[in-house]
Amino acid sequence: MNTLPCQGCKGLCCGPVPITEKERTNIHKKLKAIPKKLRENLEQQPRFSGTCIFYDMNKDQCGIHSFRPEICRMFGYYEDLVCFRKPKLATKGKVTMKEKYIGLLSIDFTWKDFR
Repeated sequence: MNTLPCQGCKGLCCGPVPITEKERTNIHKKLKAIPKKLRENLEQQPRFSGTCIFYDMNKDQCGIHSFRPEICRMFGYYEDLVCFRKPKLATKGKVTMKEKYIGLLSIDFTWKDFR
């Protein structure tokens, strides 16, 4: 499977990220399992305005990759979520979500909502 060329983007495509209630609950639960020092390091990183609060600028990758929202899993592979660096990967049609979004990470939900 072709992968996205994410290294070097510094999260510019990552946000604001819409999430569902189920995703918010899952992220909150999974964050509690991350060692406090790692969680605090991720929380305290400066990011570009609008970039997802969970983007790890130091590692230049998603800080919650294993439990990231569904929209993030779809990015780059759907025609309305094209990666500008590798647009040919977007071979699937338009995104359709089964659940309703409750808000956006970085705007409606910040780190204080996940403590």
